Order: sequence, then C-alpha cells, then structure tokens
Amino acid sequence: MLTVDLERLGVAPGDWLLDAGCGGGRHCFGALERGARVAGIDLDRDGLALTRAGLAERGGAAGALQADVFRLPFADGAFDRILCSEVMEHVHDYRGAIRELVRVLRPGGTIGVTIPTATSEWLYLALSRLYFESPGGHIRVFRPRDLARGLSAAGVRVDGVSFAHSLHTPYWAVRALIGLDDERPAPTRWLRRFLLLASQSRVWSRVERVGDWIWPKSLVLYGTRVASGSA
Repeated sequence: MLTVDLERLGVAPGDWLLDAGCGGGRHCFGALERGARVAGIDLDRDGLALTRAGLAERGGAAGALQADVFRLPFADGAFDRILCSEVMEHVHDYRGAIRELVRVLRPGGTIGVTIPTATSEWLYLALSRLYFESPGGHIRVFRPRDLARGLSAAGVRVDGVSFAHSLHTPYWAVRALIGLDDERPAPTRWLRRFLLLASQSRVWSRVERVGDWIWPKSLVLYGTRVASGSA
C-alpha cells in the first residue's frame, strides 16, 4: 500500500533514499526491492522497531533511527531521493520541515511529499472532533497550493501530482464515526481485512485507481531540487 510511486520518484539501484516519517517501513521495503540504499527516520519507537525488523529480514544497505525532521542527522545533499508521507499535517512549521528535507537532498535529486486531501479531512472532522483533537493528530487541513509553495520556496521545482488510497477514505470515515482510537469494533476489523485483501488484488487495484480520481485519501506532490535558490 505505497502512497508514493517509487518509479515516478525515480528510485534506482544504488540510490540513497531517505524516508522521513517511515512508520512501519512500507516505503523503505519498497525502495530496497528496487535496489536502493535506505535510511528511515521516525519519532515513534514502535514503528521503528517494525521497520528495523523488516529491514533486517530483507538485508541490503539500510537502517532506521529515531530522529526529528527539523534536525536531520545527515550532511547537506546526502540523498538522491526523499519521501515524506503523511507528516506535514502533523507539524506546526511545515515550511521549516520542508527546508530541512531539501537541505539533505542533492541538487537534481527528487522528493515526494504526501498529505491527506482536504475533502477527506473535512469529512472526518465532521464525523469526529477527535480526528483533529487527539494527541499527535492532524493540526491543519492542507491546500495543495500551500504545500507546493512551501516546496518551491525551499528550492524544489514541483513536477507533478498523483492521488492515492481512495479505498481508505470510507475506512477512516467509519473509524471517525464509531471509534477513532479503537480498532476492536467489527466494522473496523472487517474493513481492515478488506483493505489488506484489496491491496493484493488486481481487480481492486484497478477500482482504486479509478476511485483516486473521485475521492482519494492522499495527494502526492513530486519535485526536483534545483541547483540553487527558489523554484
């Protein structure tokens, strides 16, 4: 269930890729399968434990560490590719976070940043205030143009957009309606099981690609770091 299209990001064998906000490591694993060398960072220790376990099983040049997106422990231009999935809606200074990510991206390197779509966010907010008021929850509804302007100001030329996870939209709507922090209700369990099965089905993958143009859960901006200045 990758949100960022790694082929569109340009991930190739030998590339160094940073997954900022790697969670359980799904994008890290996908990049490793394409032959990239991978570094994942996150603040959540439980997610990092899953990532490290998955990376150890797969081998290759990879690691995951606890780190802050505002103070990355890497040299300028250290990475060929960077992805940051579903992070910017959680941080107060998203422009500062973008600047730090771009700092460690080499000129000519590519970046993919994902955010929830505004339509899905307003739906969840209407169903439950907890969606925005729970600890660690979302703190803003993003307009894509604001993310694009933040990337541009940091020196990234925005090259394109894609949409993802339309099948997740009803899942989170149900979660917001019947219990955002409780995965025990039967509808939640059924929908989670369906999403896992759908991710392995060619038919449902095609259905989701069509749905992504109607009511996607996530939006992805792809860009390239220019040599200097703003884009």
